[in-house]
Amino acid sequence: MTKWPLIIGAGFAAVVVIGTAAQIRSGTTCPILCMFKEKSAGQMTENTKNENEELKKKLTPLQYRVTQLKETETPFTGKYYKFNGKGEYVCPVCGNVLFTSDAKFDSGCGWPSFSSPADINSVREQTDTSRSMIRTEVICGKCGAHLGHVFDDGPQPTGLRYCINSAALDFAGQDPNAK
Repeated sequence: MTKWPLIIGAGFAAVVVIGTAAQIRSGTTCPILCMFKEKSAGQMTENTKNENEELKKKLTPLQYRVTQLKETETPFTGKYYKFNGKGEYVCPVCGNVLFTSDAKFDSGCGWPSFSSPADINSVREQTDTSRSMIRTEVICGKCGAHLGHVFDDGPQPTGLRYCINSAALDFAGQDPNAK
């Protein structure tokens, strides 16, 4: 079956979706297509407004800007950049387990780095064309919160470096600095 690329754009953003013609017509090619449609519709429902207000109360201002507005925290300043606790890193929005301390390593890039997610469904990846670059964005597999980006210059065996904002993480486990 032939797969066709579909480019969807809104302003300067675009997502390339590959699928069969029937999948593209039905909108079932992948979650990226669905998320892009929903977020680019420009119609904010009362529920969406209420959810945003609740998130603003739940999250710190930096967490909200990073996870919801796709901003990036300043390198080398994040809470978990040099953190060495043993446990799990979870999404501050929904509590989904994203990464484990066993996969964390110091890449020297200024943000927490992981060689793999906790589970195959923990995170999703989508194309990010912001800032005149083509990168792979990493989002929470459960709620779609922006986490950071993934690059192919990490350690073996995965060869991946998940470069994640500290503000897009909460930690559940043993803090070596706790008294």
